[in-house]
Amino acid sequence: MAILVTGGTGFIGSHTVVELIKENFEVVILDNLYNSNIEVLDKIETITNIRPKFYKADILDKEALRKIFSENKIEAVIHYAGYKAVGESVEKPILYYENNVTGSLNLYEVMSEFNVKTLVFSSSATVYGDPAKLPIKEDFPLSTTNPYGTTKLFNERILEDIYVSDNNWSIMILRYFNPIGAHKSGLIGETPNGIPNNLVPYIAQVATGEREFLRVWGNDFNTVDGTGVRDYIHVVDLALGHIKAIQYALSHKGVEKVNLGTGNGYSVLQVREAFEKACGKKIPYKIMDRRPGDIAECYADTTKAYELLGWKAKFGIDEMCQDGWNFSKNIIK
Repeated sequence: MAILVTGGTGFIGSHTVVELIKENFEVVILDNLYNSNIEVLDKIETITNIRPKFYKADILDKEALRKIFSENKIEAVIHYAGYKAVGESVEKPILYYENNVTGSLNLYEVMSEFNVKTLVFSSSATVYGDPAKLPIKEDFPLSTTNPYGTTKLFNERILEDIYVSDNNWSIMILRYFNPIGAHKSGLIGETPNGIPNNLVPYIAQVATGEREFLRVWGNDFNTVDGTGVRDYIHVVDLALGHIKAIQYALSHKGVEKVNLGTGNGYSVLQVREAFEKACGKKIPYKIMDRRPGDIAECYADTTKAYELLGWKAKFGIDEMCQDGWNFSKNIIK
């Protein structure tokens, strides 16, 4: 029996595949390579000595999904195949709703057809909107401030309704915060196609000379230094959280929503300082206007993750930036 990882050559997906293989799971990857590279398969094989089965396919292609399920004994699905940039979602809402909602519906429909009813869904802290207080707990009111977040919230509601209709489903909804860092090997990390939408890949490209300066989106938030504060989590910690979640889901029925974060918030400028320490270089920056949909602060209460899954983040911001830099050095062209 295998675990299907949609978006499995992406940043979080590839790290999760490595950890799944280490735990002796058989893995099948589906990815359309929209925001990843086929060479990631070689890196996964180098790290684990196993090359997972790969399908270049899109979740909007229902027949391609059926082919994957018919050719493999899929036991459970970890679903990462969503577009994920807040700013881009504001500019291209139709693209985001089509892929993240319609594509996901296709996946859930085909899972039902093949009686595969165990799912770990990649959700996001964006479903909490602009929280009234911090840290954020799973039972806080839900709202969204951008189309990306809305697609995640729609999926959560859809999955709850699927479970109501069929109590044989086991669904883990993981609301995670801001993954950064890279694998200790330096072989896999975050390599977005085009201009990075996330903070640390952009900082890394400034450090490697690919970009001239860091764009800081707003310095008038009510935070420690005026820049946005987020709960940054090491991608390996996040991957390990998914291992715990899939193990839990395989032995339980129901729907659980769990925050995956560190419980600590760091500002944009604090992350920049940590990265400067890691790479030994200055990271020049310029203050820009705020982006549409951005909020001031966001960090997690992680109590439930520990109590339900026995999971807790291990790595701090310095290690996240050091591992991110070690990866970035390796991919300088």
